[in-house]
Amino acid sequence: MKFEENLAEIDEIIEKLESGDLSLADSIKEYETAMKLLKKSSDLLNKAEGKVLKVVEKDEGILLEEV
Repeated sequence: MKFEENLAEIDEIIEKLESGDLSLADSIKEYETAMKLLKKSSDLLNKAEGKVLKVVEKDEGILLEEV
């Protein structure tokens, strides 16, 4: 799943939980699903952060350096 898809699904789960229409068991299940999606999203962000390129000015010109 993509990061944006994870966020969309988390938003849907939040709406379900806030509606108050779910049983306690279903609420717990949805909460667990949301927490797994949050972990995946966090991992995706950390991976993307590792790929960010930083522009560094050097004597020879501008070089790209991985952060």
